[in-house]
Amino acid sequence: MPDQPLFSKIDCLRLPVPDLETALEFYRDRLGHALIWRSETAAGLRLSGSNAELVLQTERREMETDLMVESVEAAVRRFVAAGGRLLQGPFDIQIGRCAVVADPFRNVLVMLDASKGLLRTNAVGRVIGNEPPR
Repeated sequence: MPDQPLFSKIDCLRLPVPDLETALEFYRDRLGHALIWRSETAAGLRLSGSNAELVLQTERREMETDLMVESVEAAVRRFVAAGGRLLQGPFDIQIGRCAVVADPFRNVLVMLDASKGLLRTNAVGRVIGNEPPR
């Protein structure tokens, strides 16, 4: 049995929306989730009691759960060795690396790391770059 669990935390729940402004009006303005960051096609909202985010996005039609790992490459090797399958990646994303995998039960999971540093935002939450990696 491994010393450390593979997944360190839920990074975010990504929800597909047809229009970002309308989705922000619902989730931010009516339901009270504070804006953390925003780009042209996505917005991250705070989930109280957690450091995970609710991400509204217009790029893809599927809902997904993103799981944080220390290193995507190492996590993929460990996941596949345990009996899972690599579906896509690893590939670069703004904060680091990402891969899409499936467990033996056909559940699709997204693993990512923050090897390039978390998002840096301006005073109104617009993404302006990355924080230095930890």
